[in-house]
Amino acid sequence: MSRPPSPVSRPPSPASRPPSPSVAVIACGALGGHIREITARRGWPVEVHSLPSLLHNHPERIAPAAERLARDLRARGLRVALGYADCGSYGALDELCERLSLRRLPGLHCYDVLAGPDRLRGMFEREPGTYLLTDFLVRSFRRSVLAELGLDSWLAQSRDAALDAEAAAVAEMFGLPLTVIDVGTGGLERELGLLLAEPDAPPPDSSHPAQPLAEAPPASPPPKAGGR
Repeated sequence: MSRPPSPVSRPPSPASRPPSPSVAVIACGALGGHIREITARRGWPVEVHSLPSLLHNHPERIAPAAERLARDLRARGLRVALGYADCGSYGALDELCERLSLRRLPGLHCYDVLAGPDRLRGMFEREPGTYLLTDFLVRSFRRSVLAELGLDSWLAQSRDAALDAEAAAVAEMFGLPLTVIDVGTGGLERELGLLLAEPDAPPPDSSHPAQPLAEAPPASPPPKAGGR
Protein backbone atom coordinates (compact mmCIF):
# COMPACT_ATOMS: atom_id res chain seq x y z
CA MET A 1 0.00 0.00 0.00
CA SER A 2 1.45 3.33 -1.01
CA ARG A 3 1.82 6.05 1.59
CA PRO A 4 -0.07 9.32 1.18
CA PRO A 5 2.14 12.16 0.05
CA SER A 6 3.60 14.28 2.80
CA PRO A 7 2.16 17.74 3.09
CA VAL A 8 4.24 20.32 1.30
CA SER A 9 5.75 22.95 3.56
CA ARG A 10 5.27 26.32 1.99
CA PRO A 11 7.17 29.45 2.98
CA PRO A 12 5.08 32.13 4.66
CA SER A 13 3.45 34.55 2.30
CA PRO A 14 5.06 37.99 2.03
CA ALA A 15 2.08 39.50 3.82
CA SER A 16 2.66 37.27 6.88
CA ARG A 17 6.37 38.02 7.18
CA PRO A 18 7.44 40.73 9.62
CA PRO A 19 8.58 43.83 7.78
CA SER A 20 12.31 44.18 7.31
CA PRO A 21 13.80 46.95 9.41
CA SER A 22 14.30 50.20 7.53
CA VAL A 23 15.54 52.15 10.56
CA ALA A 24 18.52 51.55 12.83
CA VAL A 25 18.91 53.11 16.26
CA ILE A 26 22.43 53.61 17.57
CA ALA A 27 21.71 53.40 21.27
CA CYS A 28 23.52 54.40 24.38
CA GLY A 29 24.47 51.16 26.11
CA ALA A 30 22.58 52.26 29.23
CA LEU A 31 19.34 52.65 27.21
CA GLY A 32 19.75 49.81 24.72
CA GLY A 33 17.76 47.27 26.73
CA HIS A 34 14.85 49.65 27.23
CA ILE A 35 14.86 50.65 23.55
CA ARG A 36 14.80 46.99 22.46
CA GLU A 37 11.89 46.28 24.82
CA ILE A 38 9.89 49.29 23.61
CA THR A 39 10.44 48.69 19.89
CA ALA A 40 9.59 44.98 20.23
CA ARG A 41 6.46 45.68 22.25
CA ARG A 42 5.29 48.36 19.85
CA GLY A 43 6.08 46.23 16.78
CA TRP A 44 8.39 48.86 15.30
CA PRO A 45 10.68 47.30 12.64
CA VAL A 46 13.91 48.71 14.03
CA GLU A 47 17.46 47.41 14.39
CA VAL A 48 19.02 48.44 17.70
CA HIS A 49 22.80 48.72 17.90
CA SER A 50 24.18 49.58 21.34
CA LEU A 51 27.52 51.27 21.81
CA PRO A 52 29.46 50.36 24.97
CA SER A 53 28.06 52.10 28.03
CA LEU A 54 31.58 52.74 29.33
CA LEU A 55 32.01 55.34 26.59
CA HIS A 56 30.31 57.66 29.09
CA ASN A 57 33.57 57.67 31.03
CA HIS A 58 35.17 59.10 27.84
CA PRO A 59 32.34 61.11 26.23
CA GLU A 60 34.69 62.56 23.61
CA ARG A 61 34.72 59.07 22.05
CA ILE A 62 30.93 58.78 21.67
CA ALA A 63 30.50 60.87 18.50
CA PRO A 64 33.37 59.20 16.57
CA ALA A 65 32.06 55.72 17.48
CA ALA A 66 28.51 56.71 16.52
CA GLU A 67 29.70 58.15 13.20
CA ARG A 68 31.57 54.99 12.21
CA LEU A 69 28.54 52.84 12.96
CA ALA A 70 26.12 55.28 11.31
CA ARG A 71 28.10 55.22 8.06
CA ASP A 72 28.17 51.40 8.08
CA LEU A 73 24.41 51.22 8.67
CA ARG A 74 23.67 53.79 5.98
CA ALA A 75 25.73 51.78 3.54
CA ARG A 76 23.13 49.05 4.07
CA GLY A 77 20.36 51.45 3.12
CA LEU A 78 19.03 52.02 6.65
CA ARG A 79 17.80 55.32 8.04
CA VAL A 80 19.77 56.01 11.23
CA ALA A 81 18.67 57.66 14.47
CA LEU A 82 20.73 58.23 17.61
CA GLY A 83 19.34 56.86 20.87
CA TYR A 84 21.47 59.38 22.75
CA ALA A 85 20.89 62.73 24.38
CA ASP A 86 23.95 65.03 24.40
CA CYS A 87 25.51 62.72 27.03
CA GLY A 88 28.48 64.92 27.86
CA SER A 89 29.59 65.29 24.24
CA TYR A 90 29.33 69.11 24.51
CA GLY A 91 27.62 69.42 21.15
CA ALA A 92 29.68 66.82 19.26
CA LEU A 93 26.61 64.64 18.71
CA ASP A 94 24.65 67.67 17.48
CA GLU A 95 27.47 68.45 15.04
CA LEU A 96 27.38 64.83 13.86
CA CYS A 97 23.60 65.00 13.43
CA GLU A 98 23.95 68.16 11.35
CA ARG A 99 26.65 66.71 9.10
CA LEU A 100 24.88 63.40 8.48
CA SER A 101 21.28 64.68 8.74
CA LEU A 102 20.55 62.47 11.75
CA ARG A 103 18.23 62.99 14.71
CA ARG A 104 18.85 62.25 18.38
CA LEU A 105 16.91 62.09 21.62
CA PRO A 106 16.34 65.48 23.28
CA GLY A 107 18.03 66.75 26.40
CA LEU A 108 21.44 66.94 27.98
CA HIS A 109 21.42 63.33 29.20
CA CYS A 110 19.21 60.26 29.49
CA TYR A 111 17.91 61.53 32.84
CA ASP A 112 16.16 64.33 30.94
CA VAL A 113 14.50 61.75 28.68
CA LEU A 114 13.43 59.48 31.54
CA ALA A 115 12.29 62.00 34.15
CA GLY A 116 11.84 65.26 32.24
CA PRO A 117 14.18 68.26 32.34
CA ASP A 118 11.86 70.48 34.41
CA ARG A 119 11.59 67.93 37.19
CA LEU A 120 15.34 67.41 37.27
CA ARG A 121 16.01 71.13 37.29
CA GLY A 122 13.82 71.50 40.36
CA MET A 123 15.53 68.56 42.05
CA PHE A 124 19.00 70.00 41.46
CA GLU A 125 17.90 73.42 42.72
CA ARG A 126 16.56 71.88 45.94
CA GLU A 127 19.51 69.52 46.43
CA PRO A 128 22.67 70.78 44.68
CA GLY A 129 25.20 68.01 44.13
CA THR A 130 22.57 65.30 43.67
CA TYR A 131 23.90 62.29 41.75
CA LEU A 132 21.33 60.21 39.88
CA LEU A 133 21.13 56.47 39.33
CA THR A 134 19.12 54.61 36.72
CA ASP A 135 18.31 50.90 36.82
CA PHE A 136 21.32 50.27 34.56
CA LEU A 137 23.68 52.17 36.87
CA VAL A 138 22.36 50.36 39.93
CA ARG A 139 22.94 46.98 38.29
CA SER A 140 26.39 47.87 36.93
CA PHE A 141 27.60 50.30 39.58
CA ARG A 142 30.51 48.25 40.84
CA ARG A 143 32.03 47.96 37.37
CA SER A 144 30.86 51.12 35.55
CA VAL A 145 30.83 53.95 38.12
CA LEU A 146 33.93 55.26 39.83
CA ALA A 147 33.94 54.79 43.60
CA GLU A 148 34.56 58.49 44.28
CA LEU A 149 31.18 59.58 42.81
CA GLY A 150 28.51 60.44 45.39
CA LEU A 151 24.99 58.99 45.12
CA ASP A 152 21.65 59.88 46.68
CA SER A 153 18.84 59.51 44.11
CA TRP A 154 17.81 56.66 41.83
CA LEU A 155 15.49 57.13 38.84
CA ALA A 156 13.81 53.74 38.83
CA GLN A 157 12.42 52.26 35.62
CA SER A 158 11.34 49.09 37.43
CA ARG A 159 11.37 47.95 41.04
CA ASP A 160 12.13 44.66 42.70
CA ALA A 161 13.54 43.68 46.06
CA ALA A 162 16.97 42.73 44.70
CA LEU A 163 17.36 46.03 42.84
CA ASP A 164 16.20 47.99 45.90
CA ALA A 165 18.74 46.20 48.05
CA GLU A 166 21.56 46.88 45.59
CA ALA A 167 20.66 50.58 45.41
CA ALA A 168 20.67 50.79 49.21
CA ALA A 169 24.09 49.12 49.29
CA VAL A 170 25.44 51.65 46.78
CA ALA A 171 24.18 54.55 48.92
CA GLU A 172 25.62 52.97 52.07
CA MET A 173 29.09 52.94 50.47
CA PHE A 174 28.98 56.73 50.70
CA GLY A 175 27.02 57.02 53.94
CA LEU A 176 24.25 58.85 52.06
CA PRO A 177 20.45 58.57 52.20
CA LEU A 178 18.70 57.01 49.21
CA THR A 179 15.63 58.52 47.55
CA VAL A 180 13.87 56.34 44.96
CA ILE A 181 11.83 58.11 42.26
CA ASP A 182 9.71 55.84 40.06
CA VAL A 183 9.87 57.30 36.54
CA GLY A 184 9.32 54.22 34.37
CA THR A 185 10.16 54.35 30.66
CA GLY A 186 7.16 56.37 29.45
CA GLY A 187 9.27 59.43 28.71
CA LEU A 188 11.78 57.37 26.74
CA GLU A 189 8.96 55.65 24.82
CA ARG A 190 7.35 58.97 23.91
CA GLU A 191 10.63 60.52 22.71
CA LEU A 192 11.63 57.33 20.88
CA GLY A 193 8.35 57.41 18.95
CA LEU A 194 9.05 60.99 17.90
CA LEU A 195 12.65 60.12 16.99
CA LEU A 196 11.64 57.20 14.78
CA ALA A 197 8.83 59.02 12.97
CA GLU A 198 9.56 59.98 9.40
CA PRO A 199 10.74 63.60 9.17
CA ASP A 200 7.79 66.02 8.88
CA ALA A 201 5.33 63.21 9.72
CA PRO A 202 2.88 63.51 12.62
CA PRO A 203 4.03 61.72 15.78
CA PRO A 204 2.92 58.08 16.05
CA ASP A 205 -0.13 57.36 18.17
CA SER A 206 0.72 55.75 21.48
CA SER A 207 -1.56 53.21 23.07
CA HIS A 208 0.67 53.36 26.14
CA PRO A 209 0.71 57.00 27.24
CA ALA A 210 3.27 58.03 29.79
CA GLN A 211 1.97 57.85 33.32
CA PRO A 212 2.34 60.76 35.74
CA LEU A 213 5.53 60.58 37.73
CA ALA A 214 5.14 59.84 41.42
CA GLU A 215 7.85 59.84 44.01
CA ALA A 216 8.21 56.75 46.13
CA PRO A 217 8.67 57.24 49.87
CA PRO A 218 12.33 57.81 50.74
CA ALA A 219 14.21 54.73 51.81
CA SER A 220 15.48 54.62 55.36
CA PRO A 221 18.85 56.37 55.63
CA PRO A 222 21.76 53.92 55.86
CA PRO A 223 23.65 53.80 59.14
CA LYS A 224 26.41 56.37 59.45
CA ALA A 225 29.97 55.37 60.22
CA GLY A 226 31.11 56.10 63.75
CA GLY A 227 32.33 59.63 64.44
CA ARG A 228 30.30 61.24 61.64
